[in-house]
Amino acid sequence: MVRTQTRLLLASLVVAAFLALGCGPGARAEEMHAGMHMDAPAPAASAAAKQTRWSDPASWPDGRVPVAGDAVTIGRDRNILLDVSPPALRSLTVAGRLSFSDTLDIDLKTDWIYLPGGELDIGSEGAPFTRNATITLTDTVPDENINTMGDRGIMMLGGTLSLHGDRTNSWSKLVKTAGAGSATIEVMDAAGWRKGDRIVLASTDFDPHQAEERTIAAISGNTLTLDRPLEYMHFGEITFGVDERGEVGLLTRNIRIQASDDAEKSYFGGHIMAMAGSKMYVSGVELTRMGQYLHLARYPIHWHIEGEGQGQYIRNSSIHDTYSRCVTVHGTNNVLVENNVTYNTVGHCYFLEDAVETGNQFVHNLGILTKCHPDGKACAPTNLGPGGTTSGPAGQAAKDILIPSDNTASMFWITNPDNVYRDNVAAGSEQTGFWFALPEHPTGAFLDKEGSANIWPRRTAVREFKGNTAHSNFDGFMFDRGPKPDGTFSVGGSNYHFAFTDPADPNSPPKGSVFENFTGYKNRHGAVWGRGELHLFKHLRVADNAIGFTHAASAVGRAAYTSKVIDSLFVGETANIGTPVTPAELAYGRSMPNDIPDFPIRGYEYYDLRHDVVNTTFENFQPNATRDAAAISYLMYTSFGMSTENAIEGAKFVNAKPVDFPPVVRRWSSDFGRGNAWRGAAIHDRDGSVGGVPDSYIVLDNGIASDEQACTIRPDWHAAVCKGDFGHFNVGGDFGFGNAPIADPVMLSRNGRRWEFTGQTTIRSGAEVRVETARKALTLTLTEMDNGAWVIFELPGFAAAAGGKQEPSLAALRDARETSYFSDKGTLWAKLVVDNSAGLNVTIGRPGAGVSTVGTGPGGAFPAGARLEVSKAGDETGPVAKVAAN
Repeated sequence: MVRTQTRLLLASLVVAAFLALGCGPGARAEEMHAGMHMDAPAPAASAAAKQTRWSDPASWPDGRVPVAGDAVTIGRDRNILLDVSPPALRSLTVAGRLSFSDTLDIDLKTDWIYLPGGELDIGSEGAPFTRNATITLTDTVPDENINTMGDRGIMMLGGTLSLHGDRTNSWSKLVKTAGAGSATIEVMDAAGWRKGDRIVLASTDFDPHQAEERTIAAISGNTLTLDRPLEYMHFGEITFGVDERGEVGLLTRNIRIQASDDAEKSYFGGHIMAMAGSKMYVSGVELTRMGQYLHLARYPIHWHIEGEGQGQYIRNSSIHDTYSRCVTVHGTNNVLVENNVTYNTVGHCYFLEDAVETGNQFVHNLGILTKCHPDGKACAPTNLGPGGTTSGPAGQAAKDILIPSDNTASMFWITNPDNVYRDNVAAGSEQTGFWFALPEHPTGAFLDKEGSANIWPRRTAVREFKGNTAHSNFDGFMFDRGPKPDGTFSVGGSNYHFAFTDPADPNSPPKGSVFENFTGYKNRHGAVWGRGELHLFKHLRVADNAIGFTHAASAVGRAAYTSKVIDSLFVGETANIGTPVTPAELAYGRSMPNDIPDFPIRGYEYYDLRHDVVNTTFENFQPNATRDAAAISYLMYTSFGMSTENAIEGAKFVNAKPVDFPPVVRRWSSDFGRGNAWRGAAIHDRDGSVGGVPDSYIVLDNGIASDEQACTIRPDWHAAVCKGDFGHFNVGGDFGFGNAPIADPVMLSRNGRRWEFTGQTTIRSGAEVRVETARKALTLTLTEMDNGAWVIFELPGFAAAAGGKQEPSLAALRDARETSYFSDKGTLWAKLVVDNSAGLNVTIGRPGAGVSTVGTGPGGAFPAGARLEVSKAGDETGPVAKVAAN
């Protein structure tokens, strides 16, 4: 259904665009220069035309071979073979056909090339070009606008671009580590690489700028001699089961398209743009000095609202040293982007633009070093990290970015999940590797268009995400923070992904998404951050990150689980020590993910509600004199929901501290508000593979959740391993964000230990807790507990309860089998007994913020097993009182 809607919407926009550009025959180039508007082309008739040579005067209507500065037009009835390197042209319009001769090297210079129904060929699929061809796009007449497509480009309206170079081996991996100072490297496969070729080695450390470009000075088999030694170590091993062998990309191709070198200062490069009715078949081509900084729709290669792109492709190519994006697929379906290398690019690199694009395949592409700005300016990102939100929305409003999210630039920007991403590598974005940034409906050119309201990216399952790798980024994999209609986004409250069989019908059966064989290493913040329901991660391999995995919920209560990690491997630190630079790193003996030396590295973080870990190994999470470490923890220090049914089974620990619930250190925190849900952290250890006790709960050792009768206290974990039925209790109210002390705090005490309640606390059935507060009313609730579970609350100063059964004595209250209360001498005792069939609920957080729940957004009502409103004597603001007789 959704694919049909997408096709119809694309078709309508393609037709509209075509009509807007006119429908008459192509104009002559000399005429174009006046108004810069050209009518849409009639079909080219060049296929049947006899081929003639560019150098032959008879090939030209005026009997004159073009000279320097000419605006050249190849008419519809012409089929020209370029057999010379012509002088620099003013422009080139091809309404017929232009092919490059494969008997000599050719250089073509022109301000722009326009294909109104015509065809430009260099080689073919069956016979790739074997000589060298260079197209240089100049800018002798600035600010032209060729039929709305700008200038300094190869621009198509109903035209065909067919470029086929002779290189197919785009990138390889190191066979062994290349140390700093080394002038030789060995790769897995250097077939087809040659002396004089330019290559780039990806960073294998936290800093993406450790990527290094070199020239091959000599080659023997798979051993390459470089033109100068390496400045950094580039790791080349599978270490502790994680493949951290650095990638090596080939930049050189025998077909080269570039802007003239003035673009290096202006950042106004060339571009290739295919509009309605056009076709692009590009293989073995090098694009450099391409893309036009801060100009929309002017990218190195760009499918622009073509609708159906089946059979079209860019593959085996390199895109490097560019100024705006890499490959843009906009309003086009079923394009193939395969086996390409990108390096030193600006803004989102592999770019799905408006969330209407489906069926496109991104396969075996390598991206190295994408930046937020071309001039070396630091990003102003919107993300989470130690210390909380970085930059915030200010960076999104900057004037030196194309769209708000470009200050948090990604290697792969994915706005619609109904596409294929297989065996790609995001090797060093200044910010994000793979970013699933899903809007609610299509944006940009498709915003509010007829049919857009029927397209739901956030309700659409991921078609395929398999075999991908992200390293040397800030966040390796981001499935969150989707754009609003204006392109801005937030670190929370967006991207609530919950897929359905029919995305237009949220009552249709839910549909899961699978992320398989993902590798993430040396990411400065996290390898994986997700948000959504029914996200299944299989065969993860993550290592050497600050944090391995964190996942947030989307629609709690409507899916069997939020996220599940199975058959995976988490490694704290491997043999890849990086290149230590700072004094702290030099003292530690290895590079560090951030500038907080004592930051506690963690493998898997529980966050939000209902996450499972199954048959997963954790290795090398050992505390040391510099920093703490643990295989499993919670998001520090989340204010949002936690579940006591966040579970684990089949866990294995090798040289790893299994759990740590660390004390509060603000500079470690990425989330710290007054509603400290982390205080309700709990892990259901189903088979005892973590704590040694089957069907146990690992809870915070705060004296409220834990007690010595039912628990084994683990001081080194800041936790306790407990038997019993565990859930959460709440007292109502919004504890919110902020650093100021909570007005009228709620203090809990049990067995001589006191604990401030700040939004959520774990509790065991059978516990008795004293609750002290100056607040006049509370709403006591129990959640996530079995029927019949109970907790008794002692509430000094309280006297009334709305609901429940009044009991005559404390002994009778303790024997009660339903929610009851007893009041005596200025104290109210309440016993909450769980009945999950009663249809009760509890509000956690603010609707529209905080923890996710049933519906389209977060916050709001959760099912409660027991609920009782209590108030103090004489309180007219509390519940309607049933005042107990004293």
